[in-house]
Amino acid sequence: MAGIWPGDTKCKVMLSFDLDGASALLHRTPEAANHPTRLSASEFGPNVGVHRILDLLDRYETPASFFIPAWIAERNEETVLDIVRRGHEVAHHGYMHEPPGSMEADEEADVLDRGIGILEEITGQRPLGYRSPSWELTQHSLGFLAERGFVYDSSLMGHDAPYFVDSPNGRLVEVPVSWALDDAPYYAFSPGRGSMNTPGDVYEAWEWEFDGAYQYGSAFILTMHPHISGRLARLQVLERLIQYIRGHDHVEFKRCIDVAQAWRERARE
Repeated sequence: MAGIWPGDTKCKVMLSFDLDGASALLHRTPEAANHPTRLSASEFGPNVGVHRILDLLDRYETPASFFIPAWIAERNEETVLDIVRRGHEVAHHGYMHEPPGSMEADEEADVLDRGIGILEEITGQRPLGYRSPSWELTQHSLGFLAERGFVYDSSLMGHDAPYFVDSPNGRLVEVPVSWALDDAPYYAFSPGRGSMNTPGDVYEAWEWEFDGAYQYGSAFILTMHPHISGRLARLQVLERLIQYIRGHDHVEFKRCIDVAQAWRERARE
């Protein structure tokens, strides 16, 4: 065993994409519907960015996980089906990107069930992975997920590799996240508020993050948004990073669900 992984594997790499589109913007700021420029920046994700990303992943035969608000899935069914046809995972990301902490428990459960139903109807597959909008869970969230048969959550930051989390309704695998491995803190921009990092800055930061994961035999779990990382120069960051990672021995690119299921199975041995 090398590190925490079986066999000669040194590091597992999980590329994940939150296909938020305009859901988060409109949920947070409904009046943005009357501001075409703001809206178009978010709509770039499902209209343009995700298709570029899918083609890039195809070129490098790299599987990934897509966390999709059901409101977006309803409006982009063909894109969701294309994601599945290309071998990627479609996972739950709320209905309209509602942070669970903004809802009462019964509403949180209703949103979860609504999203499950919509994603399953479109894809023919019940989602087994969940990522909380804004990475914000409540004291009820893990129990709700376990009760509904989810295999993993991807909203917590308690480790840099998968780990188990307990709930009143059973145990889940946690596929952890980190702000340092999210494109939004680096690239997000609003007029009059701060400045963006350059693609070169972001590539350097993520290369360092991968080097650390590789050295310690851990995991490299990257969160990106098609309306952000689907832009041309930023897409080159992702391509260059994939090339760099593939230059290392004993590295595997996996979907989050595949890692989570294997993690759970190994615990049963």
